[in-house]
Amino acid sequence: MNIPILPFLLICSCSLLVTASQAAGYFPDDVTITWGDGRGKLLQGGQLLTLSLDRYSGSGFQSKQEYLFGRIDMQLRLVPGNSAGTVTTYYLSSQGPAHDEIDFEFLGNLSGNPYTVHTNVFTQGKGGREQQFHLWFDPTLDFHTYSILWNLQRILFLVDDVPIREFTNQESMGVAFPNKQPMRAYSSLWNADDWATMGGRVKTDWSNAPFTASYRNFNADMSSRTWRTQALDASGMQKLRWVQSNYMVYNYCTDFKRFPNGLPPECNH
Repeated sequence: MNIPILPFLLICSCSLLVTASQAAGYFPDDVTITWGDGRGKLLQGGQLLTLSLDRYSGSGFQSKQEYLFGRIDMQLRLVPGNSAGTVTTYYLSSQGPAHDEIDFEFLGNLSGNPYTVHTNVFTQGKGGREQQFHLWFDPTLDFHTYSILWNLQRILFLVDDVPIREFTNQESMGVAFPNKQPMRAYSSLWNADDWATMGGRVKTDWSNAPFTASYRNFNADMSSRTWRTQALDASGMQKLRWVQSNYMVYNYCTDFKRFPNGLPPECNH
């Protein structure tokens, strides 16, 4: 999939966001592989983590620490080839029926077609705030950095420091915002061919198994003051508008069929 990259995306915008740490992360210090019966593996002396999926099981891990605000970065290389039916997740979540959650989900597709990047925000157990995107590069060829920046004012979803979504705190308008429950970072690779690819019409081809996603350079910045009041500057807003104009494929705030009695109040912002 050959998609041109606008020249300004190649220029460092130091005022936009603090660059994600490129120092190699040591996974045994930060995460625990929680399921998969050996399908999650630590490699390269703990610098690389892989999750795999076959017809019997997927796999997953979670962070050892909980976070209440911060910037969480992870570099991922997604399942290559025909990944239809598979879902690779990277998200923050608290526990319980009234949980908060901030989601990246990567929905696989047939070879040559783009991944769908599915984002969502849950507050007190209520989600339904989906936005979906394609990417301006092939996410299976190399590692790319996917970041969640979460402070009292907003949540930013970033890909290689390019903002793709902003969810702002509008509690003054009666819109719930996740700001009280600490969350852990989670990731998983699992089969969801009942809905993931073209609404479930394309099923997982198990002859391609095992499917493998790779992770490196996990970084959780909880101490820097920069992210605490971080907002998008003019350059950041320009990039956000570019992504949403060219690569957004679904926005719940424009789905009038889904909300015939009126869009959610945050959509009026």
